[in-house]
Amino acid sequence: MTKPNYACDISQALETEIGPGGLTGPAFDAALKRAEGAAERLKQRHAAGELMLTQLPSKRDDLADVKVFAAALTKDTTDLVILGIGGSSLGAQALAQLIGWGLPGYRSPDDRPTIHLPENLDPLTFERLLASCDLRTTRFLIVSKSGGTAEPLTQMLAAMTAVEKAGCGEHLRHHFFVLTSPGDRNPLRQVADNHGLPTLDHADIGGRFSVLSNTGLLPAELLGVDGEKLRQGAASTLEATLTDDKSPVVLCAATTVGLLEERGVSLSALTSYDDRLQRFGLWFRQLWGESLGKDGKGLTPLAGVGPVDQHSQLQLYLAGPNDKLHTIITRDVKGEGPVPVSDFAAGPLSAYAGTTMGDLLDAEQRATLATLAKNGRPVRHLSVATLNEEGMGALLMHFMLETILVADMLGVDPFDQPAVEEGKILARAYLADSGKSAT
Repeated sequence: MTKPNYACDISQALETEIGPGGLTGPAFDAALKRAEGAAERLKQRHAAGELMLTQLPSKRDDLADVKVFAAALTKDTTDLVILGIGGSSLGAQALAQLIGWGLPGYRSPDDRPTIHLPENLDPLTFERLLASCDLRTTRFLIVSKSGGTAEPLTQMLAAMTAVEKAGCGEHLRHHFFVLTSPGDRNPLRQVADNHGLPTLDHADIGGRFSVLSNTGLLPAELLGVDGEKLRQGAASTLEATLTDDKSPVVLCAATTVGLLEERGVSLSALTSYDDRLQRFGLWFRQLWGESLGKDGKGLTPLAGVGPVDQHSQLQLYLAGPNDKLHTIITRDVKGEGPVPVSDFAAGPLSAYAGTTMGDLLDAEQRATLATLAKNGRPVRHLSVATLNEEGMGALLMHFMLETILVADMLGVDPFDQPAVEEGKILARAYLADSGKSAT
């Protein structure tokens, strides 16, 4: 039986371990039975080839196109700006951070361009970014499955205008690359065709579930992250879920829904004890919130990083409302970092003698788990020995599959977002009014 590339412990979410705040035995058994049924339906859909997500871990025939497109993007390039939002950006950011992108001290290798992911729509930030780049050697990758997402299209127009003003307007096809779905009604595709921009077809999968498709693997390739290994890690989680009734995904889904229904625990608080999982937390927040928040149902996602958020959130988590299921992700960090010079770790600092930064981080992550449980706060623990491509792929697949199982148990569709679409329609109407006013 295949085991995923991480360990999972839900025992401290149960009443037998933490007391009245935990899930009772009968409620857990009932929820587990429903989670197993949801996993069986997932297995049937996988066997029928209905879900692109579950086909991706074994897919390899798209990786060559990703490598070719990446090579064209990086040829004679100093800066590479990836324009996307939500699922078209957060997955890429999570993968980018695996090698330290966006963290203190990170610098692009000499043989790779500097990667920018300006996801949010802020005109001042975007102007500052464009001003910092040599536009003659800057490339732009626009990512949008539908091709109609307003934010990256607006950023693209601003970038095209800047490139035109820099005297490179005749060479747009060398500066702008597109990842979008085929189709005559796709606005971004029409722009790409009109200007002769190199285009790669977006995989047929929704944005927030697309991190293991070319939406995530193209940025990964640009940064030197191994897409095949990511998928191998994801395959281990998928295989365990499809073959084991007590897999981590099934157990976690049962715990999530059981606590929601028995204890009213409606907040899902993810805390990761590794800086490289900061953007992973933001990716999880969109996946969980947008997939499950339907028809008055759902669970509110929270994302944090330890130990820094111990100093901002742990007081609330321990002494505030007991309405959260905590998920703590840890890595084997003991012994990492230098041992301080003995003369420095003396006197009032003698407690730190012979210890490393990793030793303290290990102690703090274990203490957080124990303290939450001691205070009757339900908590589950996911741990990876090494946070590499296989480990990241396994964790990504865990949360995507858990989301699907929880949605099944709640009776909602995890793949649509009707409330978000309503806001987009209204924003377009307001934008049209602004355009009329300007003329």
